[in-house]
Amino acid sequence: MLLTSRWSRGASVTAGPDGFRLAIPASDDSTYCLAQLDNYSGLPRRLYPTRPHVTLELRARASSASIHGTWGFGFWNSPYGFSLGQGGGKFSLPALPNAAWFFHASPENHLSFCDKPGNGFLAQSFRSPAFDLRLFLAGLLLPFSRRAARRQLSRVIREEGERVQADPTGWSLYRLEWGPTRVTYDVDHTRVMETPLSPHPPLGVVIWIDNQFAAFTPEGKIAAGVLANAQPAWIEIADLRLTV
Repeated sequence: MLLTSRWSRGASVTAGPDGFRLAIPASDDSTYCLAQLDNYSGLPRRLYPTRPHVTLELRARASSASIHGTWGFGFWNSPYGFSLGQGGGKFSLPALPNAAWFFHASPENHLSFCDKPGNGFLAQSFRSPAFDLRLFLAGLLLPFSRRAARRQLSRVIREEGERVQADPTGWSLYRLEWGPTRVTYDVDHTRVMETPLSPHPPLGVVIWIDNQFAAFTPEGKIAAGVLANAQPAWIEIADLRLTV
């Protein structure tokens, strides 16, 4: 599997004999930091190279269970165009999310439109259409009732998610199998989630760590931005395999 590395603001992607170390520096809340590996850089979404049936398997660990920001690995359609507007990639128009991944988000985040976990260490699947007329209704509702707008979005953006109980600071084996009608998530040979909610292809492989946050809470609060990290943070991956 050919992966491209990119980073910003003092971050780094370092290759080792068995894998990679993705690191971001200590920073304040004015500096966006990203370290990422992916297989879609420079491509329009319609040409993203990953489709079912495919399996991603790797070992991973993180420097802390409380990194401020997000990190993870899996498949997605890069719906925000580039890192929630913070930079670091080729610009493209926003899209509705399609993803299947292991995802860690600090408490400032809330990335769920349904009654599912919105932060913590998660196995997640998102399935969305390219466009839906109900988005117009959500936009009309937003100035008057963010809760109503969020409920409308939940009818368009379908999702499934479960908390992962593994300690992210210790080495674990993660396996994500994406099929056309099913996605399975295994940690250390134990099934943590299985769902028929399969994202629309094509997607790209993504492995990343950054210090951003985004939230649309059940109470209707909307927030996004950059978080400070008092200490450098990193994730390490090893024995990476993509099987088609």
